[in-house]
Formats: sequence, structure tokens, C-alpha cells
Amino acid sequence: MTVAVVTDSTACIPLGSLAELGIHVVPLHVVVDGRSRTEGLQISSAEVADALRARRPVTTAKPSPGEFLDTYEKVAAAGADHIVSVHLSSSMSATASSARLAAVDAPVPVTVVDSRSVGMGLGFGVETAARYAAAGAPPDVVARAAGQRSTAAVGLLYVDTLEHLRRGGRIGKASALLGSALSIKPILRLADGQIEPLERVRTASKAIARLEQLVVAAVEEMDAPFGVEIAVHHLDSTARADGLQQRLRARLPHVRRAVSVDLGAVVGTHVGPGTIAVAASPWAGPAPVIGATHL
Repeated sequence: MTVAVVTDSTACIPLGSLAELGIHVVPLHVVVDGRSRTEGLQISSAEVADALRARRPVTTAKPSPGEFLDTYEKVAAAGADHIVSVHLSSSMSATASSARLAAVDAPVPVTVVDSRSVGMGLGFGVETAARYAAAGAPPDVVARAAGQRSTAAVGLLYVDTLEHLRRGGRIGKASALLGSALSIKPILRLADGQIEPLERVRTASKAIARLEQLVVAAVEEMDAPFGVEIAVHHLDSTARADGLQQRLRARLPHVRRAVSVDLGAVVGTHVGPGTIAVAASPWAGPAPVIGATHL
């Protein structure tokens, strides 16, 4: 059986990995001034950052079931017998629901996985699923690999302001911080697919330093016999992200891979310019053994 892996653009997977692993991506949409644009094709994260700074109206939209069905049909026509479709947390978006609606009419069976994550927390799971698929694993093993790798990831983020999360309705439990938002720099975490508050720091520089400490502590506590992978995301803050990625690699010698990755236009819309986020996940290895006990 040939199993293909599909995800959405919020996984933020580097282009090289998408090509190498044969991962198919269904993009979400960013709506600026009432005009819908496709993430990664028609609008960049830099353009979103500029629009947010100018206080122009910016929202996001999930892919339609028809867009998913188009991808599923193309993947099936290319030879797939089964599709594993892995998507961002259903607590943040109805993207997975669109995928499930499309699966009903797909020409081959589709297993939809709610990753309960976003960014490379989702992306690490998708990459692992693609490796298992390439190794000949059956659909249930591929889907389980995606879900377990994604839920094992730690997600921490610093935002310059909570305003963008509030506007987009993704603030969740972090709404408790809104009353003091002007006097703090919040550090948040992803917990069970939702954003919640973790700590309050007074300045941006102290917040980045504290974020680094929290990531190091989280990684050191991981059950990660194969090492770990780290992705440092940012929106319009390349220097900060690159510096943090280099410091984390230096402090954590058992990191197998560390990358700086643009947050993408959709996620960037909801967190705002200056955001730094880190996803860390136990490494699953490049050559999986089907049925391995760590799955």
C-alpha cells in the first residue's frame, strides 16, 4: 500500500523537507483589507507584519473542503492508496473539520489527524509520518506516528503584545493577562492544543532570556533517547531567532537538528510582529523501524 501524507501551511515545514519527504500542503488563507490571499503563494509573513503594524484589518480563513478534495484527488491520481492528513489543533481552527468533510468524497481512504499543535510542533509530526510512509508503514502506524510526535512536542512563545491574539480570538486562557498587557512581556505555552499563560516578564530582552531558560529546562526533562529537534520560529525578527537557535544548540549538545523557521503568514497574523516561538520534540530518527516500541 502506498500512503501519502498531507498537511496544511501552518506546519511551517522548510521547503527542502517538503520536497525531500514528498509532503503535500494545503494552504490556509490570509484576508487583508477584505481580499483573500493564499499563504505561501500570494502573501508572505513580511507583508502580514507590515499590514499589522499599519493596523490594517487582517484575518485568516481555513481551506475549504473543496480545496482539500482537490489535493486528495491529485494525490490519489499520483498513485496513493491511502492518505494521512495531519493538521493544526482543532482548538485553534476548523481546518481539520474541512479535511474530514473532504475525506467523505475522496477517491481513496483518508485518515485525518488533529495534531493538537501548530508550527513545527505539527511539522515534526508530519515529517515523521512521511518517513514512516516512505518506509512502507500501514496507514494506522503513519497516523499514530504523526499524532504521538506532535503531542510530544513542547511549544513556548514570547509575544510583544497580546493584542493580535485577542483580535483573532485565539487568546484562550491567556486572556487572564490582558489587564496588565501594557506593562508585561508575556511568555505563553501551547497546552493541549490551546495557548495559555506561563510567565510575565518586564522587558523583551529578559523575556527572550527566560524563554531560552524554559526551553533548556523542558528539553532536559524530555524522554528523548534519540535526541531532540528544535525549531525557532519568528515573525519579522530574524536576528533574535537566529541568535536564540544558536544559543540553544550550544547549550543542548544532544540536539540532532535545530532550525530557524519563519512563522508563516497565518500564524503570524494571530501573534504579531516580534514574536519568537520555540517547538522542541524528541527526535524519531531518519530511518524508522516499523512497529518500533517508541510509537
